[in-house]
Amino acid sequence: VNGLEIYSMKIDSKITSRFAHNVITSRAVNRGNVSKEVFFDVDLPKTAFITNFSMTIDGVTYPGTIKEKEAAKKQYEKAVSRGQTAGLVKASGRKTEKFSVSVSIKAASKVTFELTYEELLKRQFGKYEMFIKVKPKQLVKDFEIEVDIFEPQGITQLEAEGTFITNELQDTIKKTFSGKKGHISFKPTLNQQRTCANCSQSVLDGDFTVRYDVKRTTPDNLQIVNGYFVHFFAPTNLPKLSKNIIFVLDTSGSMYGREIEQTKEALLKILDDIKEDDFFNFILFDSEISTWKETLIKATPENLDEARKFVRKISAQGWTNLHGGLMRGIDILNAAHEENLVPKRSASIIIMLTDGQPNVGVSNTQDIEKAVKKAIDGRYTLYNLGFGSGVDYGFLERMALENKGLARRIYPDSDAALQLQGFYDEVSNPMLVDVELNYPENEISDLTTNSFKHFYDGSEIVVAGRFVDSNQNHLSVDVRGEGAYDALSYTTQQDAEQRAQAFQEQQYIFGEYIERLWAYLTIEQLLEKRITATGEEKENLTAQALALSLMYKFVTPLTSMVVTKPEENDNEEGIADKPTEVLNMYLQNLPSKPGMYVVYAKLLLTVKLISIKLSFITKLYGQTSPLYYTHASPPTWYTSVDGDPHFIISVPQKKDAICFNINESPGMILNLINDPVTGITVNGELIGDKRANSDAKVQNTYFGKLGIANKHLDLKLTVTPETITIQNGDEKTGFTWLDSVTLQQAGLNLIINRKKNLVLSMGSGVSFVVVLHQVWKKHPLHQDFLGLYTLKSDKLSEQTHGLLGQFFRPIDFTILEIHPGSDPKKPDATMIVKNNELTVTRGWQKDYRRDPKQGVDIPCWFVHDNGAGLIDGVHTDYIVSSLF
Repeated sequence: VNGLEIYSMKIDSKITSRFAHNVITSRAVNRGNVSKEVFFDVDLPKTAFITNFSMTIDGVTYPGTIKEKEAAKKQYEKAVSRGQTAGLVKASGRKTEKFSVSVSIKAASKVTFELTYEELLKRQFGKYEMFIKVKPKQLVKDFEIEVDIFEPQGITQLEAEGTFITNELQDTIKKTFSGKKGHISFKPTLNQQRTCANCSQSVLDGDFTVRYDVKRTTPDNLQIVNGYFVHFFAPTNLPKLSKNIIFVLDTSGSMYGREIEQTKEALLKILDDIKEDDFFNFILFDSEISTWKETLIKATPENLDEARKFVRKISAQGWTNLHGGLMRGIDILNAAHEENLVPKRSASIIIMLTDGQPNVGVSNTQDIEKAVKKAIDGRYTLYNLGFGSGVDYGFLERMALENKGLARRIYPDSDAALQLQGFYDEVSNPMLVDVELNYPENEISDLTTNSFKHFYDGSEIVVAGRFVDSNQNHLSVDVRGEGAYDALSYTTQQDAEQRAQAFQEQQYIFGEYIERLWAYLTIEQLLEKRITATGEEKENLTAQALALSLMYKFVTPLTSMVVTKPEENDNEEGIADKPTEVLNMYLQNLPSKPGMYVVYAKLLLTVKLISIKLSFITKLYGQTSPLYYTHASPPTWYTSVDGDPHFIISVPQKKDAICFNINESPGMILNLINDPVTGITVNGELIGDKRANSDAKVQNTYFGKLGIANKHLDLKLTVTPETITIQNGDEKTGFTWLDSVTLQQAGLNLIINRKKNLVLSMGSGVSFVVVLHQVWKKHPLHQDFLGLYTLKSDKLSEQTHGLLGQFFRPIDFTILEIHPGSDPKKPDATMIVKNNELTVTRGWQKDYRRDPKQGVDIPCWFVHDNGAGLIDGVHTDYIVSSLF
């Protein structure tokens, strides 16, 4: 491509006892006659840790070094301050994280990239699965995937498939296994890679997946190597436990539409799978709490038919009383156990699904966490499913982990019903409860988690540890659990014959695999415990996880890998980080075309420099990518104006919002923000529909042009639905919404995300997001318009004013006498605000940052008559003569 040829790409995977060690090697040559930028761009599984990376250019190797995140950050920022903009290398998707690095190489030069990552393969539905993302983006002369598996227990089945595999490519997958060893290779020729006979496009684009399982003559398997052990526990042929399952479902207004329909579709399929020995119930929460039945009900055919009718009638409206829903579910489970309505030997599970945040009843998330933990008291498992973009995922994850469960994201795509059903399938067959694997305390130090609430059919429990005496080579373990009919209890040990055999098999094994497996599992669990820990406990967990990450050279959320580039690249330094949930979706939908990786890098760099709080930078990057709130720090409340001048004023101390509209003629210019101290002003010019709408009493108007200025820096930014113009003194720079741009200059940071939005930071650190709304070009009525959202408004002075600016200071209000209004769904009330008594209506306004097309409904109190009584003066006071 463009004189750059990737002539070799090899993915080499060695799996020993479920632990995968993967090396991706890519070689490229610059066949042009000028220097070119080469990109190495790999998608890795989120569960993997990068352990090594290097670039070799014309025989000289530039290795990556793994450091504590803070130290790496300092080194990185030093490089930035010297003007050497570093290539950051992180981003992620639904199941993957992107490692992306670029380097400039001279004409005729060659470069070799080598990336190593490791992961412990989890067993689900009776198989271990490893997937490799394949996307070379061009034809590669020497392309190969090679997988070697060594399993001391023996391999019983081995499969390999690719989402891109055509009939012609099927025969290129070579697969063999016998005894303890398995091998897979995939090596398509250049012609086999083509999308058609003479095409230069590659058909290699998708997931290559390897699945296998091992022989199980005993319920478990113990392996000891060089002072470390791993214990795999997966008994087969156990009778299934009956389960008591409560579905706690969010049916608030924000679930309306596709989300509630997909939830109902999934529930109907789940009802087909529930077994007759199981007990179940549905709790629905919106503003009120409703239940299908008052107690848990046995899954008889008649009850299941009745449940299907109930599910089909579920609808969505109102607010989100999450606390009330969960507490009702726990109460019903408690009563069922106390009154012996359910079998003593059974597994009790709560599955809670929500797409938003609690905003009625008990809405403080910390209070909800405490109440739920106290009510469950270790007896049941809680699984929290966060649907789409409005959830506080940190809260859902903490609450699930505190109650022996886990949280899972449900992505709002066409397959959401399948995602919900897939999660249920994972937990639908409990075989044991209260499983404990006990090891001699005086022989073992640094043991990973060894007690588990449930063991599910087709899964596996893995425990690893370090011996006090590194020469020890024997171990006995007491295993206990409660099954469907009786207790499971036995002792297992590794005998001398097994040890001798293991020693002979060392030749097939890479490195100190059990030690690395132990380190991987320990770090993973320390990071998980950190989520719910506070204070000194959290500091200790962090210190332990960091020490292990550095010792074993894993890129984890606590470490970074610094990649130093050769001198021709101005000694650029890049950082590879383990993405956190907050940033995951921020980057998910960025373009992935050749030449765009530097934009990934610089986007993140700018985010770092302007420190945008991501709490409410929600679905900026397209409809399908979910939003993630973070609550490490208090939420960043925001004010915004969007749509038919809908002004949304957040009132954080009330956890509520006030809205108002401004109805004014097209062509009028309104002052939105004016800060005499920082010199920042924002004005907006109204546009109307293409023609008057004869059915409407009030004609629609929108912002068709925004002028953002900083007088002190002599900077002016003009934004229309077509162009973005920056004027710095007499210099003018122009862009269109078709550009993807990152610009940094004195006092200004600007990111344009193609056809979506722009993020702007200027001067004092205040940041704005301008969202582009595009309508169908031939729409008879509407035309493209803009929305404005303010972030970090606390960086403006207390003298800030304007239709929006006056609300950057705290505002308080009281609501009295809520009573039915003209619309039965929207009650009226009396609001006391700024010593005025106003009649207000409860309603919703659209926040388009999360979903630029449909918008997300934000509940708020609506102030009538152009904000009269809420805004200072009257709305006409804010009309100005020009954009600047």
